[in-house]
Amino acid sequence: MDLPRSFTVRESGHRIHNPFTSEKLATLGRALRLAPGTRMLDLACGSGEMLCTWARDHQVTGTGVDISTVFLANARARAEELGVADRVAFRHADATGYVADERVGVAACVGATWIGGGVTGTVELLRRSLAPGGIMLVGEPFWRRAPDSRAVLEGCHARSEDDYRPLPELVEHFGRLGCDVVEMVLADQSDWDRYVAAQWLSIRRWLDAHPDDELADEMREDLATGPARHVRHQREYLGWGVFALMNR
Repeated sequence: MDLPRSFTVRESGHRIHNPFTSEKLATLGRALRLAPGTRMLDLACGSGEMLCTWARDHQVTGTGVDISTVFLANARARAEELGVADRVAFRHADATGYVADERVGVAACVGATWIGGGVTGTVELLRRSLAPGGIMLVGEPFWRRAPDSRAVLEGCHARSEDDYRPLPELVEHFGRLGCDVVEMVLADQSDWDRYVAAQWLSIRRWLDAHPDDELADEMREDLATGPARHVRHQREYLGWGVFALMNR
């Protein structure tokens, strides 16, 4: 049970595995006005940057769950680096269907709503761990522009236009799920650049160090085509944001 090695190669230089900068992650943490001691559950937590930095900055506690052994090792190292290893814990598990043993003040799935089969299922999953009055955090792409070709869909890793919603429709969808949207922090095109373009350098350095690896051809093709795909499609058509929700 782990992520494909190609994924961890691409994102080996990342602490945040989404088009979100450390500055915007900090902005989100401040915006939520978290009380010290707030307990969090972060499903598909990646390298644990949200939990670790918020434990340092806002004195939260909590658990991160992820399928990647590589990212979880990074998360544990980050917790030690920031001096918060006594406040956060990380579990190697499939976040699909994961429910906290005790209800939490913040339940998050930032950028991995596939664990619930989409936004609707992920909100329902997070609710199962949420204490009354708690906040859910959902990170999700949305269409900045309507896709107008199959190439755009493929460049945005979408099977059809229905895979994502335009931003107004996404916000309205949260309402139909019985949620109040109480905060949001959105990525911009520069944030997409920092997320995607940073992968190119990671890939190139990995290729230089591992020219004969069985993944080399795949990663070489990714590096050869990825930059044009990003600037032509993903950067122009796809948005991304984290939305804070409370049950009505």
